[in-house]
Amino acid sequence: MGKVKVISFDADGTLVTPDFSQAVWYEGVPALYARKKGISIQEAKAFVEQEYQVVGDRRIEWYDIKYWLQRFGLCPPLESHKQLLDDYRHRVSCYPEVAQALSSLGKDYALIVVSCSTREFLPYILDGMEKYFVRVFSTVSDYAQIKSPGLFAEICRQMGVSPQEMAHVGDLWEQDFIVPSEAGVKAFHLDRRGKRKEENSLTSLADLEKRLLSK
Repeated sequence: MGKVKVISFDADGTLVTPDFSQAVWYEGVPALYARKKGISIQEAKAFVEQEYQVVGDRRIEWYDIKYWLQRFGLCPPLESHKQLLDDYRHRVSCYPEVAQALSSLGKDYALIVVSCSTREFLPYILDGMEKYFVRVFSTVSDYAQIKSPGLFAEICRQMGVSPQEMAHVGDLWEQDFIVPSEAGVKAFHLDRRGKRKEENSLTSLADLEKRLLSK
């Protein structure tokens, strides 16, 4: 009890910059919609973004590319989303310290991913990083929910540890700090801009190892 054995990472905005997902959602989808409807890209962006807000990020549909392609009438079914993601895979970019941090942390801890990104997105986001992780969880694809205290408790059960034996780090204050903390997980908020001065805030994943050792 107490000693951290498992470190859980959010993916988008934590391991990789938001550039890839932002390009898919705010460039790729509007471009497809503009082409289908014969309207300007500006009109398409305004419509698509308004529809995103109607659903909102508290619902799992927000994260589901297949749902949106169907909603906007953009699918030939089956693999329509794959071409869209392939078109923007060059926009995936790791934060500079990530590989070194994962390599170092992986010597002493079991590393996992707990992300709201769906199974469609994760192979692109984690491309080249899979070797560092013993498990990858998509909360939306695997559990049909966003992050919750109960979900973190379930992932701890899956990993065979108590909540006190798991740490989680991510860039969203609510989903990656408040929620896992409520489950008893040792949570760290990754605030790369250094705006928050909380005790458990980090400006880089490079700081995580020494912070864990100091606890």
